Amino acid sequence: MTYQIKSLTLYGHRPEQMRVLELHPGRLNIITGDSRTGKTSIWTITDYCMGSSDYPVRAGKVRDYTSIFALQLVRGDQQLFIARPAPENSTSPAPRLCLQFQGVGAPPLSRGDIDFTFPLDAARRMLSEFCGIDRTVRIPAQRGTTMAPSIRHALFFCLQAQNEIANPDHLFHSQGHEWRPQAIRDTLPYFLGAVEPEQALRRARLKQLRAELKNVERQVIQAAQAAPAPGQARALISEAESVGLLPARSDDSVRLDEALSILASVLTHAPGQLEYSDSTDHASLLDRERQELRSRHQQIRARITELRQTLAEESSYLVQARDQRERLASLGLLRTAADGTGQHCPVCDSVVSPVQQTFQVIREDLERLDSDVAFVSDDAPVIQGLIAAEEERLQELRTEVVRNREQREALDAGIREAARFRSQALRAASVQGRISLFLENAARAEHAPPVADTREELKREITDLEEALGSDTQADRLASCLSLINQKIAVKARALSLEHSEHPVRLDLRRLSIVADTPRGPVPLSDMGSGENWLGYHIAALLSLHEWFAEQGRPLPRLLVLDQPSQVYFPSDYDGPQVDLAGEDRTSLLRVYQAINDTVSHLDGDFQVIVMEHADLEDDIFRTAVAERWRGGHAALVPPTWIDQDN
Repeated sequence: MTYQIKSLTLYGHRPEQMRVLELHPGRLNIITGDSRTGKTSIWTITDYCMGSSDYPVRAGKVRDYTSIFALQLVRGDQQLFIARPAPENSTSPAPRLCLQFQGVGAPPLSRGDIDFTFPLDAARRMLSEFCGIDRTVRIPAQRGTTMAPSIRHALFFCLQAQNEIANPDHLFHSQGHEWRPQAIRDTLPYFLGAVEPEQALRRARLKQLRAELKNVERQVIQAAQAAPAPGQARALISEAESVGLLPARSDDSVRLDEALSILASVLTHAPGQLEYSDSTDHASLLDRERQELRSRHQQIRARITELRQTLAEESSYLVQARDQRERLASLGLLRTAADGTGQHCPVCDSVVSPVQQTFQVIREDLERLDSDVAFVSDDAPVIQGLIAAEEERLQELRTEVVRNREQREALDAGIREAARFRSQALRAASVQGRISLFLENAARAEHAPPVADTREELKREITDLEEALGSDTQADRLASCLSLINQKIAVKARALSLEHSEHPVRLDLRRLSIVADTPRGPVPLSDMGSGENWLGYHIAALLSLHEWFAEQGRPLPRLLVLDQPSQVYFPSDYDGPQVDLAGEDRTSLLRVYQAINDTVSHLDGDFQVIVMEHADLEDDIFRTAVAERWRGGHAALVPPTWIDQDN
């Protein structure tokens, strides 16, 4: 038999303030009350006093008005008092606890008798031993290490917080934390009784040896890689020859010591320093000159085009003007007076009176055309001369463009050649750097302590352990334990009228979940609908596990703490008056309490269940189990008088 909780005690900040919550071992204990009366703090105080590495008590009245938390644990004819101070002005947990054995039935210690002398690790060891956990058992853990089971591992199966009791994704307490799922998988076989201590030691040793073998193999490989290799040395010599750091050798065969000496000489060789003139400015000048030449070339071509267009227009005008002049000049056949004042008709020489003005206009037009034709005829040679001059300038510009291009090409060729020499110098420097690193590693490997190659010894020991474990039946024992527990879960699931309970139901250790095996395939808890199913399978699994633990005498607290299982039937943060459930919800909740009470009765005092509830049912199975009722503002975990005194 292992321990249960006899009482939970709070010590206020005043000397006389002491609040004791009496609990009944071997029975169902229900604390029902309104919201914000401190019900949830019961499980967090339990966790804190049992060696929690953090401070799980939530902010609120319990934190504000409590200076020390305490539990009384009973185990047969033994009683252990545990107290832990609340953190002072922080949330860091207190590093020391008080543990003191008492006579069975003794009250909690007075404040003056409490002495915090146990460091946290020592307190955990003592609680583990008080629970009956064998600390000599070594369980394989991650990365080749081993661990001993402790009270902290046992609490995975003893506590259910408000956000866990109907959680479809997490079956066990703190399963959602980073490293906890693997710890649950590692320790549950031990708590089920599937692990023999001797075989557990061998299995832990085997895991440790395999990790050591991997480490030695890695060290041997690293040592081999660090040691200078002749092939690598010869390759570096060839590279040094290719970049001119060493003269070419006709014989490739060379010993390692000779190669190291040759490579060391390379480090003293300084590659020739090449002078590189910056051709950027010259190239920019040539580029600007080319742009100017092209601009002038375009301007001259445009000028020539304009001159040729002008010449073409004047030629066309000259042709038209000459045609018109010839037509007017034909009038020269008409006779006129010598003085131009003729009074006679130009055709018949008859005297006309008055003279027609038309003839005078015709003569003036003819004279104007003669003048224009003469002018245009004189202008054409000038335009042709201008065109010839511009074409000559255009040819000179073409010559300048060719010269500019040739200079730019020559400059580019010089830049490429300079880059080639610069690349070779950089490559030589790179080869020197690799040679330097190779020689440094060679010197380090020469002076490094030799790696102890224990691979063969480790392999032999691993083989021996594997043979010794070959006949180990731990897997069979675990499968047998789970099979029997699954039968218990199925019976309770059917009693709770849960969905899928007509099919085989099992605890899946890999998933850490409940799985129903249906004709359509496996259905894990996370795929089942309804909060009623989630709550029901949590209750069925945990009651079945504790039934197994008690029947097999396994070293866990005979304790299960449940925070508000009725939350699936009304909001968990409900802050109104007492709610009376009716209909199917009431029937379902009563089935839950009937299953709990049946398990407690079946184990006949060897199992204690503590439930914090918002619901308050009048049925006997619920009413007779109520340890305290906190309603109407007249009662709570922290007495209202403490708050009144501080105010």
